[in-house]
Amino acid sequence: MSQKQKPAAELGYAEALEELEGILHELEGDNVDVDRLTERVTRARALIARCRERIGDARIQIEQVVADLDS
Repeated sequence: MSQKQKPAAELGYAEALEELEGILHELEGDNVDVDRLTERVTRARALIARCRERIGDARIQIEQVVADLDS
């Protein structure tokens, strides 16, 4: 990946998930670049945190909508 990456905090859920899938595919391959392994795993950790954050945000918003409907 020679292109500059966006910080994980700037990605939407779909973007982060797509990049995670790419990293997983790369790590499952036969030609894993050991020199980049730590970098890729670190990026994956940041992307997973971002996905969890977006899911948590969505859960809160849904609970607020449901609460508004109940009142």
